[in-house]
Parts: sequence; structure tokens; C-alpha cells
Amino acid sequence: MNKFLFVALASLALSAPAYAAKGNAEAGKAKAEPCKACHGESGTSAAPDFPKIGGQHADYLATALRHYKLGKRKNPIMAGQVANLSEKDMLDLAAWFSTQSGLALKY
Repeated sequence: MNKFLFVALASLALSAPAYAAKGNAEAGKAKAEPCKACHGESGTSAAPDFPKIGGQHADYLATALRHYKLGKRKNPIMAGQVANLSEKDMLDLAAWFSTQSGLALKY
């Protein structure tokens, strides 16, 4: 049983997507300027129509951005925002917003 478990875990680890690499939060901060219009300075919008992204897990955020770019998630605003983002851009943005508490609203 231990050999089976080891093989299963090793297979899982080797099949992990290459984009699981971490982004650079400081680079993401510089790239996040357009995001602030809807999601707010710290990832919490004053408008209830926009999701709170501050403090979310970086992997979740990067995956969501990827899905908008690929059309797996449908939102015309987000599709336009991610159209020209590189994988590195998305990882950096995800790293930045994951470090934010999402609580500080700036008016």
C-alpha cells in the first residue's frame, strides 16, 4: 500500500501545471492600477457588484484570471481586462491581491 501511495502522490506532483510558480507581489502592485477602478485599492470594491479579491489565495486568483482569458469564465469586462495579460502578469497580480486584507476601502 505504501508503494501505491508513493506512486500516486509522485504522479500527482509531476502532473502539476507549470504555472503553479509564484508571482511577484511588488510587480503585481504596479500592474494593478487598472484593477482598482472596480476592485478598489486593496481588492475590496465599494460597489457590491464587483467581487472582493483582496486576501484570496493567489492560486485561485491566477486561475480565475486564466479562465477569463481563455473564455472559460464569461464576463465581458474581465475578458477585455485580461486580453493582453501574460501568464507572468496574471501571477504577479494574483500575488499582489493575495497579500491584501481586502478590508481597507479608500473613498
